[in-house]
Amino acid sequence: MTMTGWPRGGAGPTLLAVLPLAVVGLAACGVTVPTDPDGTLDRVRGGELRVGVSPHEPWTVTTDGTPTGLEVDLVEGFADTLDADVVWTSGGEEELVGDLERGDLDLVIGGLTASSPWTSHAAVTVAYVTVTDADGKPEGHVMLTPMGENAFLVELERYLLAQEVEAP
Repeated sequence: MTMTGWPRGGAGPTLLAVLPLAVVGLAACGVTVPTDPDGTLDRVRGGELRVGVSPHEPWTVTTDGTPTGLEVDLVEGFADTLDADVVWTSGGEEELVGDLERGDLDLVIGGLTASSPWTSHAAVTVAYVTVTDADGKPEGHVMLTPMGENAFLVELERYLLAQEVEAP
């Protein structure tokens, strides 16, 4: 091993030299990173943000079909940054995650945590707030987006991380 940690004659320095060329080459082909294969961010910007909301007080509350709560406020703020109108769909988590997987929704909220069983069916945002669960363990609250729609996910995460969210 050399002092840099790369084995002698290894591909380390060569890889480092080629990587910038690969990035420039992809950019020249019109490929951007992160990207949305289904165009979620572009479709939502100036259009509609389709959000599934599952009741989970105090994070999300649905009264007479109108959602309210901490996460609803976050989503509406995010939609404002995209000049998008929010279209709400209320339902149970399983139904909403199915809609997300089929491409009928762009986002699912409902007091979900990073340990949610749905994390294998959807992309999970960074935790926008951490609370202590009943066992005294920290638990990060997250939102769900479609798998692979990384530009949309990154834009949402940037927004969430810029907020100063206090646990209810």
